[in-house]
Amino acid sequence: METKIINLPKIFDQRGNLSFIEEENHVPFKVKRTFWIYDVPGGENRGGHAFRDTEEFIVALSGSFDVVLHDGEKELVFQLNRSYYGLYVPKMMWREMRNFSTNSLALVLASTPYNPDDYIRDFEGYKELTRCKQV
Repeated sequence: METKIINLPKIFDQRGNLSFIEEENHVPFKVKRTFWIYDVPGGENRGGHAFRDTEEFIVALSGSFDVVLHDGEKELVFQLNRSYYGLYVPKMMWREMRNFSTNSLALVLASTPYNPDDYIRDFEGYKELTRCKQV
């Protein structure tokens, strides 16, 4: 599956709206880990890595931020600013999160438990790996 925005259900109610996420329905994998990113100081970025095996689903629960993805050849930028859609990020996609608004809250669902060996933290090395896979 390729990177894409996935619309989540939105139940309208005069008391406030409700959205939800179901694994293997809205999220195309079994969720093994959930984390959230918050209180990001102005001008700071998060991410700056790729995963060998981990898929992610990212939702802006509050505020907004940009998710910058790179596949080794081209860059894509997704602005997340609605809590009723999320971004599916497949494995082996370089990711960085930027431009966090005040009080933003990013929810990330991951397909694997935390494993430091899954991370690729060197962008030039990542690009070399993706070139090798395309040949």
